[in-house]
Amino acid sequence: MPIDIDGMHWLNAPPMWEVNQGRLFVRSGDKTDFWQETYYGFHRDNGHFLGIPRRGDFTAEATFVGHYRELYDQAGLMIRHDARHWMKCGIEYTDGARHFSVVVTNGNSDWSAFRIDHDFDAMSARVTRNGDALFIQYRTDRMNEWHMARLAWFDPTLEDVLVGPAFCSPQREGFEAEFLDFSLTDPVSRDIH
Repeated sequence: MPIDIDGMHWLNAPPMWEVNQGRLFVRSGDKTDFWQETYYGFHRDNGHFLGIPRRGDFTAEATFVGHYRELYDQAGLMIRHDARHWMKCGIEYTDGARHFSVVVTNGNSDWSAFRIDHDFDAMSARVTRNGDALFIQYRTDRMNEWHMARLAWFDPTLEDVLVGPAFCSPQREGFEAEFLDFSLTDPVSRDIH
């Protein structure tokens, strides 16, 4: 579904963005990131996020490409209640390769990542919220089926969230990405197998 930014708002608008023929083109600011405390000892909340309000359960999907070059360049989806309660998932460039990465923050951040070994152009991320859980899936333009990345706890009392595309470049400025589509619907399923 082409990107329609009606009702969406930027948290930390990037220095360059435009919607053209239903696609969102973006370029990051300098040293942008979302992270809270764990291991690194810093708090960052200056990454770029274009969110739309949502309450209760849902499924969000986005397809995107990025010009990943520097350590921690990243693009994907974010679910956010506030600076201390959020999840981001998508591609993150680390150890010289693209990894599917998930960061869940419930006060403090955690991080899981695995390398995508096959070649691809576009990545799709899907997040389904059901009660106290976020079910996170991925697929590339070379894969037909969705694959599970993570099942994460997310505080069910935080019903009001923002959902949408997010991207960061913690080591530089000028990371470019393109979001090909974004959709937000009622949950597609509770099935995880």
